[in-house]
Amino acid sequence: MFDLRYHVASLAAVFLMLVVGILIGVGISGRGFVDDAERDRLNGRISDLQDQVDAATASSEDLRRRQNAAAEFVAGAYPVLAKSRLEGKRIAVLVLGAVKQESLPFVERAIEEDSGGQVARMRAVMLPLRLESVEAALKSRPELAGYVGDEQLANLGRDLGREFAAGRKTPLWEALVGEMVEERSGALADPVDGVVVIRSAEPQAGGTSRFLAGLYQGLNSTGVPVVGVEPTRVEQSAIPVFQHYGLSTVDGIDDELGQLALVLLLAGADPGDYGVRDTAKKGILPPIEPLPAPTGG
Repeated sequence: MFDLRYHVASLAAVFLMLVVGILIGVGISGRGFVDDAERDRLNGRISDLQDQVDAATASSEDLRRRQNAAAEFVAGAYPVLAKSRLEGKRIAVLVLGAVKQESLPFVERAIEEDSGGQVARMRAVMLPLRLESVEAALKSRPELAGYVGDEQLANLGRDLGREFAAGRKTPLWEALVGEMVEERSGALADPVDGVVVIRSAEPQAGGTSRFLAGLYQGLNSTGVPVVGVEPTRVEQSAIPVFQHYGLSTVDGIDDELGQLALVLLLAGADPGDYGVRDTAKKGILPPIEPLPAPTGG
């Protein structure tokens, strides 16, 4: 997303360098190296650039006021727009890494308190995987022997993703809960209507990376909305990875805009990438469809 603040800063830097150049030029011209016409031309360039800086600064201030107004509007309208959007829907939350407070509380509040849904289950997966322990647990169950081996990690991730979203029979999660899961809540028995993915761990490599690639693919193969989210400020964004594997994405889950985007996506809005960064290819929010009128006698 284009940010006028950076444009203003760039213009200011160019302006400063040009002024320094003019001052040097004026000093040289005093010794006869630059004629008056050249000095007038350089002074004209300073004047033109100053006009550009002034215009960009004014535009940046206007943009800031508009953004603040939009944020205030969404903060006021959010409770009304989110209310009952997820009524009756069961949502699963998958945390890749340790559970932290930057995302999960906002996701849970948006789903349950603000839009009437239910967080049916949550699992936090320890990363990087303890590959030897995972393999040992799989070997102890003959029916899961087909998942043993480094070359099977993508398939293992894929089928764990499918189990997590579809529920019912979940032999892989049952076998690996002690080796992979750091925190959990809710049962895996029932299917869900959507999945939220939070990556709190750093980017992974090797076997864990292949496992995660399969996991994303498995989640996205179940036909329910799958949304990768992260807070406004992160050291290294997971959004490009989520996008690569076809998940919808929301940045800024810690503010009302991001929470509303999440609720709308889980409710069935147009999939895509939403937020305020340049990775938000579809804009800030999905289209907001009116809720059906309540029926009653």
